[in-house]
Amino acid sequence: MIKITNQNKDFTQRFLLFNEENWNYSKANFNQNISKFFSGKKNEVFINTKDNEVEYLIGLGKDTAKPFEIQEIAETFSYAHKDNLQSVTTDLEAEFLDEEQTTAFVTGLFLGTYHYPFSPDHALWQQGFELNIKNHQPQILEKIATRAQALCNGQFACMEWLNKPANQKTAPIFGEYLQQMAKEKGLKYTSFNRQRCEELGLGAFLSVNQGSRDEAAFTILEYNCGDERAKTVGLVGKSVLFDTGGISLKDPLNMHYMKSDMGGATAVVGTLIAAADLKIPVNIIAILPITDNAISENAATPSDVVTAYNGKTIEILNTDAEGRMTLADGLAYLTKNYQTDVVIDLATLTGSAVRMFGDTCGALFCNDADLQQKLIASGDHTNQRLWPMPLWEVWDNEFKSDVADFKNISMKPIGDCIVAAKFLENFIHDHPKWAHLDIAGVAFGNVNYAKEKAATGYGVQLLLAFLE
Repeated sequence: MIKITNQNKDFTQRFLLFNEENWNYSKANFNQNISKFFSGKKNEVFINTKDNEVEYLIGLGKDTAKPFEIQEIAETFSYAHKDNLQSVTTDLEAEFLDEEQTTAFVTGLFLGTYHYPFSPDHALWQQGFELNIKNHQPQILEKIATRAQALCNGQFACMEWLNKPANQKTAPIFGEYLQQMAKEKGLKYTSFNRQRCEELGLGAFLSVNQGSRDEAAFTILEYNCGDERAKTVGLVGKSVLFDTGGISLKDPLNMHYMKSDMGGATAVVGTLIAAADLKIPVNIIAILPITDNAISENAATPSDVVTAYNGKTIEILNTDAEGRMTLADGLAYLTKNYQTDVVIDLATLTGSAVRMFGDTCGALFCNDADLQQKLIASGDHTNQRLWPMPLWEVWDNEFKSDVADFKNISMKPIGDCIVAAKFLENFIHDHPKWAHLDIAGVAFGNVNYAKEKAATGYGVQLLLAFLE
């Protein structure tokens, strides 16, 4: 647990935060030689040792540093110095930081301790560690601690499940975790197996699951805030636990990274955890169509035609375009059976989005200008950014089929992220406020805690900021 006080105690370490302007006023209180090595610039750290204590001078850069920048600085500091920090009460001195900025630093301090597999054995997570922050009242410190803890709980869960190897996150294993998490957080849990999915007509989802040795797990998690006046947000997360590509087999060179194809689901799970911990006054209906995309004698074959939940038929031209198949039924089931003010789906969906944006932002497709602006603003605020893309009707012809209502890909080597979004638009029952987030380039990538690509935690803070 994150523990914060504002009591006077004996300290053995201090975190002293300075921006460049603040340092110019404060440096007279320090040994003048320190100014040769420290100026308050972003990510600068100077360790000043005294008889019975250690001071860490941490630079925040310009005096206009945004909360997400402060969080990133704290993460970098915490990760770099994790072996030197002690499980003791620590004085955090930064009188010029407001509540939001202080929360950002505390959150980053703890997020920077993440490693896989995560266990709270870092100094900052030990029972003996607490932060002492004197420039906020106790009730504000309690809010800071609660929020930082909730964000860490959600983002750590997101990263942990995305990083797990395929054999440690099969549908039964992941389902058992979700059931237990729902019980702990007071969520309603429902899951449909293969037989029930067949009865319901979830044919697009089942076309992906039919090659799997594991049961289908079309899962619904519901968070009720208890306020009848509250708005309801529907979330659908792509939940392909491992993606071989099916019969349309992927290149094996980087196939081990396909354990990351559930990045939409882990973002939704992390958001649910944080929202429940913070008691966010918004209701959430989350749909996770859980399966892997495997090869077997039962696997779907290119040219198969299946019927989705909304009655539309789909010609499968490429079994590696499986994510949009699972999302199609997830969106159709959500929009038909639940009244929601907003629907958002998230998916590590296309290489097209990766080639376009790399790891800088997710691709955003939205049919409502106000919703689009709120999501962009939330992304800018958290640095989990989004860039708007078109949903023009000219793309509709790209996935028309001769033998079904739709085909699941275009045969042209261009614009696949747009084609996928336009395909999904046909399964939302004309919902007036829908957004599709293609997060293929940002959910899994280069991180400081791993030698190879690993989970970034993208989506949790973005969605939480939007919900708030």
